[in-house]
Amino acid sequence: MQLGDSLSKHFRLSEAHTSALNKLGIKTVRDLLYHFPTRWEQAGSEAAIAGLVAGQEATIVGTVEKLEAKKGWKSRIPMTEGFLRDNSGRIKVRWFNQPYIAKMYAEGTLVKATGKVTGSEGKLYLANPQLQKVSATEGGIFQNGEKELIDDLFAVYPETRGISSLWFRSAIKKVITIEAEDPIPAALLKKYNLPTLKTALVWIHQPQDIKDAEAARKRFAFEEVFFIQLERRRERAEAAMQKSFAIGAEVSPFVAAFPFAATNAQNKAIAAILKDMGSGQPMGRLLEGDVGSGKTAVAATAAYATVRTRPEGQTAGTLQVAYMAPTEILAKQHFESFIKFFERFPINIGLITGSGCYKFPSKIGKDKITNISRAQLLKWVANGEIPVLIGTHALIQKSVQFKHLALVVIDEQHRFGTNQRRKLARKEARLPHLLSMTATPIPRTLALTIYGDLDLTLLDEMPAGRKPIITKVVQPNARGAAYEEMRAQLNEGRQVYVICPRIDEPDPDKAFAIQAKSVKAEAKRLQEKVFPEFRIDILHSKMKPAEKDKVMAKLLAHEIDILVATSVVEVGVNVPNATVIMIEGAERFGLSQLHQLRGRVVRSNHQAYCYVVPESKGEPTVARLKALTTAKSGFELAEQDLLQRGPGQLAGNKQWGISDVGMEALKNLKLVEAARTEAQEILNSDPTLSNHPLLARELATRVPQHFE
Repeated sequence: MQLGDSLSKHFRLSEAHTSALNKLGIKTVRDLLYHFPTRWEQAGSEAAIAGLVAGQEATIVGTVEKLEAKKGWKSRIPMTEGFLRDNSGRIKVRWFNQPYIAKMYAEGTLVKATGKVTGSEGKLYLANPQLQKVSATEGGIFQNGEKELIDDLFAVYPETRGISSLWFRSAIKKVITIEAEDPIPAALLKKYNLPTLKTALVWIHQPQDIKDAEAARKRFAFEEVFFIQLERRRERAEAAMQKSFAIGAEVSPFVAAFPFAATNAQNKAIAAILKDMGSGQPMGRLLEGDVGSGKTAVAATAAYATVRTRPEGQTAGTLQVAYMAPTEILAKQHFESFIKFFERFPINIGLITGSGCYKFPSKIGKDKITNISRAQLLKWVANGEIPVLIGTHALIQKSVQFKHLALVVIDEQHRFGTNQRRKLARKEARLPHLLSMTATPIPRTLALTIYGDLDLTLLDEMPAGRKPIITKVVQPNARGAAYEEMRAQLNEGRQVYVICPRIDEPDPDKAFAIQAKSVKAEAKRLQEKVFPEFRIDILHSKMKPAEKDKVMAKLLAHEIDILVATSVVEVGVNVPNATVIMIEGAERFGLSQLHQLRGRVVRSNHQAYCYVVPESKGEPTVARLKALTTAKSGFELAEQDLLQRGPGQLAGNKQWGISDVGMEALKNLKLVEAARTEAQEILNSDPTLSNHPLLARELATRVPQHFE
C-alpha cells in the first residue's frame, strides 16, 4: 500500500461513499490519513440498559439486534435502526443519514456502544452511538465489573451525508500501519520536540490520552505551515532572480487630480510601490485595507506610473497593466473607476469578461463606452494600443497576448504566484510586477503564512469625510425600533441590505436542519408585513451570473429599495446610495465576515448604519458581537475572530487553502515564525533542495495554494 494509492484500490466503496468522500476531498490513502479528527470524546460512564435516563452519556456493552436500513416516517431521512441488548434489558439504537451501518454489524455482534440517551421515559433510544466491536472475553469482564473499558477516546471527524466518524475510524484502522517516510528532517523534529510521522498518525487518530492527540496536532500544524513557508520562500527567491521593468514616471499630477485628498496611508503605499517598481527587480506586494480605504486609487496610481513609462530602448509605445477582479460585477466597477481616474490623462482602457468586451476610446469621447468585438480587443491589446486591460479570469486565457506586460494587479485573488505571472506575460523575458490587494482582514500570522513571498502594506486610514458606521446589536425586542430607523433612511432616499444565512426555508421535518432566516422567506415577510411601500428584491449564490448582474443593475439604478441577500454581497458590490445593512443570524458569521459585510455601506459620505441581529440571546454571543461596536479596524477584529471563535470557524479557511489544523497553528505566532525561519535557513543553504530529496518530493505532491 502506498500513500498515493486510490482508496478504491483498497476499499469496496459504493457510489454514495465515493461521492461523499469526494465532497470531503478524500481520494487517496494519504487524504484519508490526513483527514484529522475535529475532537476526541471520552466514552461515557459504565451503565446497564435498565438504569438509563434521558440526557445521559453512557457506554454499554451488548449485542446488536434487528439492525435495518429505513427512512423516517415523516422526514424520509435514511437511517439505521435496531436494538442493543445486555443482561438487564434492551434499548433502541438509531443512526440518522447512515443507512449503511445496518450492513456493518451482523445479528448478535458484541459491541461497546457510546452515545447519548435520547427520547422520553418508555421511549428511550441511543442516538448516533459510536460502536466498537469487542471480544466475548472483554464483554464478560466489562459486564462483571472486573475491568473498566471506558477510558477510550473516540475520534470525531468532519463528516458529510453518507460518511460518519464510525466509517472513518474503521477505515483508518486498515491503513494506519502504512510505512511512510517522514518528510520533516529528524533534526527539526528533535529541535521542536515533535513526534515522527508514524507516531503522530497513531496519536491523532487513536490517542491513548488527550496529551498525545495535542502533540500530534502540533506536529501536523508545524508541518503544514512549514511546507507553505517553504513554497512561498522558494517562490520569492525565484522571483528575485528574475528581471523586471524599471518604472519611474512622476505620479504627482495624477494623485493631485484625485477627487479627494490622498490619505497619509495612501501616500506611503504609493511611495513603497514606486520604490519597488523602480528597482528593476520584480515587485511582489500585498496591499491590505478595509473597504473604502482607497486601494483602487493606489492601484490606479501604480498603473499610471506603468503606462507613462516607455519600453526600454524604445521612443514610442507604453508598458501595459493587467487588472484582474474576482467577479464580473467588480471588473465592470473597476473599469468605470479607472475611466474616471484617467479622465484627464487619456489612455485606452479595455474590459474583458466571460460574457463581453468593452473599450473606452478616449480620442472619441470621454463619456462614451464602446462595445467592440473580442477579436478587435485582443488585437489592440497584442499590439499595445490598450495599455490597461481590466477583466475577470478571462484575462489569463491563452488568446490574450500582451506586448509589454509590466504590472499585474490582483484584486481579492488570494494567491497568484510567479508561475501565474509568467504565464500571463508569456512573450516577455521579464517578470511583471505584482500588486495583490485584499479588503479581507487578515490576522498577522495568516498574512505571514499565506503571503510569505510578498511585502505587506497596510492602508489603515480612511479618506477624510467618511463617517464611522453606527453599529448596533439588536435584541429580538428591539427589532421594531430598528425597522423604524431603517424606514427613516429609506424615506430619505437611501437603500438597504438585509443579509440572511440561508437561501431557502429549512424543511421543518428534517432532522438537524439549520433553523435560520432565509432570503426568500424574509423578503416575502418584509414585503408583506414590514415594508409594503418599498421595492424589495433578492440576490443569492444559486442565481445565474446574468440574473445577479440584472439585480445589481437595478440596485445601482435605484429600482430596488431593499435587497435581501446572502453573503454573496460581501465582495464586489459598490452602491454608494446603500447606507443601511441588517445582518440576520449574525452569530453564524465570523467577526471578519461581519466587518466585510458592514463595509458594503461605507461607500459615500452619508451616515451609514449596521444592525446586527443574533438568533441566540446568550451572553457570549452578544459579547462577541459587541466587539463590532468597539474595534478600531478589521485587522483587530480578525485577531479577535481567530482567538474567540477558533480556527475551524475563522471565515475563509477554505479560501486560504489551509486545513483546520493549519489554521489552529495561526494562534501560535512563535510556531509560525519558527516555520518561516527553518524554511528560510534550508533554502539559504540548499536553494534547489537537492540535499533534501524528501522535502522536494513532498513539496511537489502538495497542491499549490494559489489561483491556477
